[in-house]
Amino acid sequence: MAAGRPYDLIIFGASGFTGQFVVEETARVASEAAARRALSWTVAGRNRTKLEEVLGRAASALGIPELKSKEYIICDINDPLSLDAMCQQGSVILNCVGPYRFFGEPVVKACIENGTHCVDVSGEPQFLEGMQLKYDHQAAEKGVYIVGSCGFDSIPADMGILYTRNQLKGTLTAVESFVLIKTGPEGANFHDGTWQSAVHGMSDQDNLRKLRRQFGHKPLPVIGTKLRRRGSVFYSNIMNQYAIPFMGSDASVVKRTQRYLHENLKESPVQYGAYAAVGGMGSVILLMIAGLFFWCFTRCRLGRKLLIKYPEFFSAGYFTRQGPTKKQMEGTSFSMTFFGEGYQEGQNPQQGQPSVKICTQVKGPEPGYIATPIALVQAAVTILWEHKSLPNRGGVYSPGAAFSKTTLIERLNKHGIEFTVISKPEA
Repeated sequence: MAAGRPYDLIIFGASGFTGQFVVEETARVASEAAARRALSWTVAGRNRTKLEEVLGRAASALGIPELKSKEYIICDINDPLSLDAMCQQGSVILNCVGPYRFFGEPVVKACIENGTHCVDVSGEPQFLEGMQLKYDHQAAEKGVYIVGSCGFDSIPADMGILYTRNQLKGTLTAVESFVLIKTGPEGANFHDGTWQSAVHGMSDQDNLRKLRRQFGHKPLPVIGTKLRRRGSVFYSNIMNQYAIPFMGSDASVVKRTQRYLHENLKESPVQYGAYAAVGGMGSVILLMIAGLFFWCFTRCRLGRKLLIKYPEFFSAGYFTRQGPTKKQMEGTSFSMTFFGEGYQEGQNPQQGQPSVKICTQVKGPEPGYIATPIALVQAAVTILWEHKSLPNRGGVYSPGAAFSKTTLIERLNKHGIEFTVISKPEA
């Protein structure tokens, strides 16, 4: 990658709903780091007025008035020359422009061509896997690291599996995770950009399956007892409530990481099941009705148009064009609990039942617009400052594949996303 660029980090899509919070987190981290090492950054987007407004809001929120006069870069996703110009000015692009299935590829392409690393917060498996299939070799040739899903989707899950593995003395063979979202008196709310991604993702499952066949992967070996598949709804005794399969990108991302670690570092792959705890039977019934309704509408073009045009109506107010209020975000938090099993040191995982269990947890603030910016910025900083600990070749990576040898987990712990052991076998 070319040296002497004016900026370490460039936040592209800074005036978008998620982008504005990434700007605040970047400014916060840069201010903290100033005493130890300089962290230069700027924002980029297509609208000059909106960029000035987001810098002004960040200046007011953080009490850093000089942010108001910060320089910015005008760049349009539909203008390849402007993308090239942006990439040539930075070391790492933090791409906040979604849905990524529509707007993500031009940024990936420009980053690789201009020798610039890139992180994003995509939770869209088709985009993430499609970029790996199409651009991994080119990124490797350029020495560029493209790391997707660096937000709530899917750093807690992907890094949480690695944390659990590292805490167990022995061989971890299977993990189930349960995510739980807690809300305050104001309730929870999400921006409709996430809703749009879900609508398009649900409607395009056939193409995702076709894409995966193009990789030609052999099935990962099952080490130890095979992890049993859960139903679409089940009661979890360990969580004391009903649970459903988690619909985000976690399972896809974790599988990519486990494949990389097995095929390239000869590590034992971990089986994984991702679930969401949803409460009592009343919640289950409502979710089943809403899920069936949502699935039916995504089957046809008119249905998808209606879902995207009226997100607040069709999501019962959970997704809006305005996004959550400050009070809603302050009152919301998440926890992701991992229940792992494996074999103690010296025991052959291919013989007998698992002999050890471990429980860990990742917890943090509101997932979409507080935890996600924290994770994204720390991922970018890790690429910037721990380059020697990244894989020895560039490429298109999942977070766990890119950061398994870095101190990303320690960085997250210091910034409010906590990794802890709940219980593990006695040494």
